[in-house]
Amino acid sequence: MGDDSVSPLREPPVRGIESRGATTLVRLGGELDLYNANEVREALAQVLAEGPSRVVIDMSEVEFVDSTALGVLIEARSKLPHDALRLAAPQLETRRTLQVSGLDRHLPVHDTVDGALA
Repeated sequence: MGDDSVSPLREPPVRGIESRGATTLVRLGGELDLYNANEVREALAQVLAEGPSRVVIDMSEVEFVDSTALGVLIEARSKLPHDALRLAAPQLETRRTLQVSGLDRHLPVHDTVDGALA
């Protein structure tokens, strides 16, 4: 009936991509980990290929992020000008992971999507 390669228990990590002028908003959700990091990497590569001046990653629906997924974010950040990749609205656990990993010192983290878009 459907594609059996994707577990029916897991939703796709990329929930949506939309342009807002020169900024692209990428909505991620669920668990970001080794098993779906490539999906996130491919989506970000497509976004970066379009040459936006800024990319905002909405993390409000992200429940968990592992080191592989953090690496994908760092990789995307390295392909953009300084501060052009912004993380928005991480939940408490995700925010804690960003702080423990030190990634919050290398990527701007905003409390809201609107704050990151401003």
